[in-house]
Amino acid sequence: MDHTWDELVGSALLGTGRRVPPVAARDGQDMAAALLDAAAVETVRRRAGAVAAVARARPEPAPEDVRPPLPPAARRRLALLLAGGGRRGAAPDLTELLPQWLAAANRHGYQAPKALLPALLEAARARTDLRQEALALGGPGARWLAGLNPQWKYALRGPAVAGPTDPAVWEEGLFAERAAFLTATRRRDPAAARELLAGSWATERAEDRLMFLDVLRERLSAADEPFLEDTLADRSRNVRATAAELLSALPGSALAARMADRARSCVSLDRTGAGEGPRIAVEAPHECDKGMQRDGVVVKPPSGRGERLWWLGQIVEAAPLAAWRERFGGRGPAGIVALPVTDGWQPELHAAWCRAAIRQRDAEWARALLGPASEPPAAEGASWRDPAKLLSALPADERAEWVAEFVSAHGLSDAFRLLGVCAVPWAEPLGRAIVDALDTARDAGSYPWSFSGVMGLAERCLDPAQADRLEILTAQPREQEPGGGPATPGASAYWGEAFQRLVGTLRLRATMLAELAGPAGRPA
Repeated sequence: MDHTWDELVGSALLGTGRRVPPVAARDGQDMAAALLDAAAVETVRRRAGAVAAVARARPEPAPEDVRPPLPPAARRRLALLLAGGGRRGAAPDLTELLPQWLAAANRHGYQAPKALLPALLEAARARTDLRQEALALGGPGARWLAGLNPQWKYALRGPAVAGPTDPAVWEEGLFAERAAFLTATRRRDPAAARELLAGSWATERAEDRLMFLDVLRERLSAADEPFLEDTLADRSRNVRATAAELLSALPGSALAARMADRARSCVSLDRTGAGEGPRIAVEAPHECDKGMQRDGVVVKPPSGRGERLWWLGQIVEAAPLAAWRERFGGRGPAGIVALPVTDGWQPELHAAWCRAAIRQRDAEWARALLGPASEPPAAEGASWRDPAKLLSALPADERAEWVAEFVSAHGLSDAFRLLGVCAVPWAEPLGRAIVDALDTARDAGSYPWSFSGVMGLAERCLDPAQADRLEILTAQPREQEPGGGPATPGASAYWGEAFQRLVGTLRLRATMLAELAGPAGRPA
């Protein structure tokens, strides 16, 4: 043959009238037909002459998953949840229920059906909030499958995967793999994790040291103090600050003792006020010396804040709260918080105590600083208080009771962040307070989308057993114009749909839990 495939294609694109193809026409045949004949012959030749690709070795079979399979109804439910779809009218939003379903399935110890592993991996690729539970359900099969698809490589590394057990990962792995290994080791053997970190500390990058140091928050103990004390001399300011924060969370540490001495020199009980009773006197530091800086006190304040006030807050925040009882004549946290503070220092002092209570997980101090739930959320002089963070230091039951009282007293406008720290499902008093507040909002003529955030939380966090009790809320009262004629549907119609969706979602959640508790099905 005296022509190539590219020449034939070029002639076809330009047309035989503009470029004569490199072919010979038979008698009575025009050039276009001759070109097509030559292309057909060349096509057969190219296909016949193709060299077969070298076959790759078949992958090793997926590791066996010995966990029980899902019950048949739960398996069908998972397929529906993965198919997803947004909210339509009063129908539940399946995409919002998937995280709860995955967590419940993992509590039962089930494995995911093999046929649904691709959809499960794809869902977790799109939503990072699903990854930990999705990969736990997928188990070894999901990680094996992820190794065959680069789009799922997230499943092979990172904190969502249980840390590998091969110590070589710590020496040779990527950062995310090393972080997962260190986290898993810390949970299993805190001392071994600390020794791993100390052994490679000098060669780690500053940003990696900071992230690795954060792993020590889990199972932090006095045994970590020597390593953290050494870290106070680290060349990275952020690493030094994190080490100081961790040490201050250990009330018995040497750093905590140093901070307690500094705090006592700044804050004292003043009994000299004529007829005014005892007060708290504050004398903020006049300088930030090298010792303070080594212990994590940042010299330069944020814009708009004074230096002395900034240094005082950091010192009080890092001091052990137990030191204040002796300093204030044996008073407990409630008595100390109730004392007046001289010269306008109260907001900064109380704000620092709030941060200390959260850091040290001190429920008694958190309780005293929170005050009664009936107190207005924006009470004068209480801008320093962050109830959501203080609540995190309280036991779950007490947290729910405080928020329930808050909602009953103030409604839902300032409750959204508080609800986010309450255990799920909500305890009965809290659930009742939320529903009552929503019903009150309906009676007041508000529209439900003004409370869409709380309504969404209620769908996911109310106890599913409350569905029947809430059925009455789905009724839509008949609206009338002032003259008695029928009115255009108003807020009540929208509320009826919102409560229908709430009740429907609660019933669906109850059904999902019942399906997971059913008899196990055949292997997937």
